[in-house]
Amino acid sequence: MAKKRAGGISRREFVRLTGTGALVAGIGPAFIFPGRAQAQQKTLKILQWSHFVPDYDKWFDGIYTKAWGQKHDTNVMVDHISLNEIPARAAAEVAAQKGHDLVMFLSPPAAYEKQAIDHSEIYQEVEKRHGKKITLAHRSTFNPVTKRYYAFSDSYVPDPGNWRKDLWEAVGYPNGPDSWDDLLDGARKIRKDPKLGNPCGLGLAQELDTSMATRALLWSYGGAEQDEEGNVTINSKATIEALKHMRAIYQDSETPEVFTWDPSSNNRAMLAGKVSYVANAISITRQAEREKATNPMMAEMSKKIMINKALKGPVRRIASEHVMDCYVVWNFAENKEGAKQFLVDYIDNFGEGFKASKYYNFPCFPKTVPDLSQQISNDPTADPPDKYKVLTDVLDWATNIGYPGYCSAGVDEVFNTWVIPTMFAKVAKGDMSPEDSAKAAEAEIKRIFERRKAG
Repeated sequence: MAKKRAGGISRREFVRLTGTGALVAGIGPAFIFPGRAQAQQKTLKILQWSHFVPDYDKWFDGIYTKAWGQKHDTNVMVDHISLNEIPARAAAEVAAQKGHDLVMFLSPPAAYEKQAIDHSEIYQEVEKRHGKKITLAHRSTFNPVTKRYYAFSDSYVPDPGNWRKDLWEAVGYPNGPDSWDDLLDGARKIRKDPKLGNPCGLGLAQELDTSMATRALLWSYGGAEQDEEGNVTINSKATIEALKHMRAIYQDSETPEVFTWDPSSNNRAMLAGKVSYVANAISITRQAEREKATNPMMAEMSKKIMINKALKGPVRRIASEHVMDCYVVWNFAENKEGAKQFLVDYIDNFGEGFKASKYYNFPCFPKTVPDLSQQISNDPTADPPDKYKVLTDVLDWATNIGYPGYCSAGVDEVFNTWVIPTMFAKVAKGDMSPEDSAKAAEAEIKRIFERRKAG
């Protein structure tokens, strides 16, 4: 945990600095939310994950929050926990009606709408400064029924494919797989080649990366858990075909360990040279680049691991964002006004955070990183320097959890109870037929949706 204490700048001095447009972390156009106390030092408590790119936490804790706390006469306390711990910690705070002022989720927390403030005011102020948010942020934090924003999203993380160039070249795919058919064909050939033998690395476990990968496959075949109006549609011909395709990938190119993976398992497997392909964020390649100077294995893998966009299916090329950063200000937060101000000022400084994250956190307000395409197309730490250029069109193929509808409380519960990964895993294992697994998922999703609507 990092605790940031105030640094002795007066309210008068703060107003003077903001009036002159000082470009310091936490200093932006003068805007103080109504009701903000001005004389007494405040405390702002933030809970968020330990970032996969350590440099981001160093910037967030050591530079941004420190400067913001000094300028706003606030003691900022940041607690970092693993991404797996966030749901349980949030549930505990809601049960106790006490905890942090700001909690960052890694997927849309629609189920907590009644425990959260309406974040519309934050979006409105940020949009005055930085223009409209992307559709992905809107659909991941807005309830079209209540017309409330139950969270505020600053950033999202693309979910590209990570593939071994040497392995895929050896089986006739020098540019890696472009479609789900390519993945099945190439991964099968790599696995069965006596000189290679590397398995594919798509998870089939109850964890975040599996949830994203299976949804990408489902959507690319034209399936979805719901339609635009929120009606359950999982039991469809498209879903059954997607289940058959995943079964073939598992049976022909994977190993049973994928059923017990955690969110970092595919990272470790790829960096260790064990697998041919995984669906993950660029944390994998960034780790290889970060450690290549002192680790010969990482230096080798940094050159071999390439990035590709979402795989194309029979219907569309699509994937979920890998992570959707969603900040929630609780109704029971002790410093609501400070939390709102913190988020507004944070977006003023997002460009620096983007750099600190090594292009991991993509902006929900594009004007905060106006040269994003140029930055990621010529990265001196990457090999080759244009490795990340493929992400320039990510908004053409990245979508929200709940696609083609919004992320409702029902969708949130489906996501966090692993209904979709379980549906795929049962078929891959041979425990259920595609038809029966789709029916079972339909029954479970309907039960969840109906209970959420009722209560």
